Amino acid sequence: MSREIDCMHLGREHVICSYEVDGLVVDPGPESCLDTLLDCLAEEPRALLLTHIHLDHAGAAGALCRRLPQLTVYVHENGAAHLADPSKLLSSAARLYGDDMQRLWGDVLPVPPERIQTVRGGETVEGMTVAYTPGHASHHVCYFHEESGHAYVGDMAGVRLPGSEYTIAPTPPPDIDVQAWLGSLDTIDGWNANALCLTHFGTSMDAEEQLARVREALSDQAERARDSNPEEFAAWSEARTRATLGGPTADAYVQAAPPHQLGLGLGRYWDKQGARA
Repeated sequence: MSREIDCMHLGREHVICSYEVDGLVVDPGPESCLDTLLDCLAEEPRALLLTHIHLDHAGAAGALCRRLPQLTVYVHENGAAHLADPSKLLSSAARLYGDDMQRLWGDVLPVPPERIQTVRGGETVEGMTVAYTPGHASHHVCYFHEESGHAYVGDMAGVRLPGSEYTIAPTPPPDIDVQAWLGSLDTIDGWNANALCLTHFGTSMDAEEQLARVREALSDQAERARDSNPEEFAAWSEARTRATLGGPTADAYVQAAPPHQLGLGLGRYWDKQGARA
């Protein structure tokens, strides 16, 4: 049984979603939302399944380990060292968020190394099939609960908030890889999932259609970014979102996928490809 938990990031609904599944928590969210998560849990979890270590997904992991001494944390092997010692992760994040770090994400605590279990993809853990799904992050994994047909896909299937089909591919720096992302979408598609469980935000019951939406969004954004600088891309992205949605829904999309970060991540990708205009 999968339960959505709205982390109420910065007091706004439908920005960050955590999932409680049979005594597991998939992506607990940031430490700044920890009290909300704990208040909403139906039972004490035995394990965290992290899709990746970005702070909006995994920032609460260390704090949860302090409160729950039996908790195990599953993460891709490429992200494990940054859970045990988040100093480099925090330094990188500080370049993006500056003085907003504490307000946005709270206190990011280390996870004791003995509590970390690494995955590579291809194995089954806690009743979930694991797939390695790079593209958004080089250490991103997704989890498939075969019994329910639900796939827990982190950021791979895009940002799509309740009540809308509008989809943004979240493309922050540092390691966006468009071709790898498209390949990972094929991997997820191969599960023939009944539903995709998105961190931003909620359960999409039209799995095949949502994968098509994020493919289109990623391709459109990548092409736009190749011919723009990050500031131009950010202005285009936010204007498109607000023209399509407007009001509080557009504000939630901008909070979940900050436009300036989208342009920075794709710009870095094209620079590495040597293909910028």
